[in-house]
Amino acid sequence: MLQRIQRVNQLIKEQISQLILKEIDFGSVLVTVTEVDTAANLSQSKIKISVLPGEKSEQVMRILKRNVFRLQQVLNKRLAMRIVPKIKFVIDQTEAKAQRIEEILGQIKRD
Repeated sequence: MLQRIQRVNQLIKEQISQLILKEIDFGSVLVTVTEVDTAANLSQSKIKISVLPGEKSEQVMRILKRNVFRLQQVLNKRLAMRIVPKIKFVIDQTEAKAQRIEEILGQIKRD
């Protein structure tokens, strides 16, 4: 079962990455799918995205929420699965946390 979820995660990550790249215009913002976490019962997939510059995260989330229905429909057609998980986008905070840790370490070094 675990292998199946991992395969589903990878498949959704590839498909959503392609869709975001080709179907949605974010202007001069770089949007990357960093991770997909699908529930064991395949009901939902949490898609973590990274946004550069980070200040544009809210704008990107608004655009994704506006287009989530269309993305879901295309994903449903592309995936050969009986149950296609419902997609939900979230901002991946890993980059921001790492940057904050670097700032703190730099401050400690200076003091």
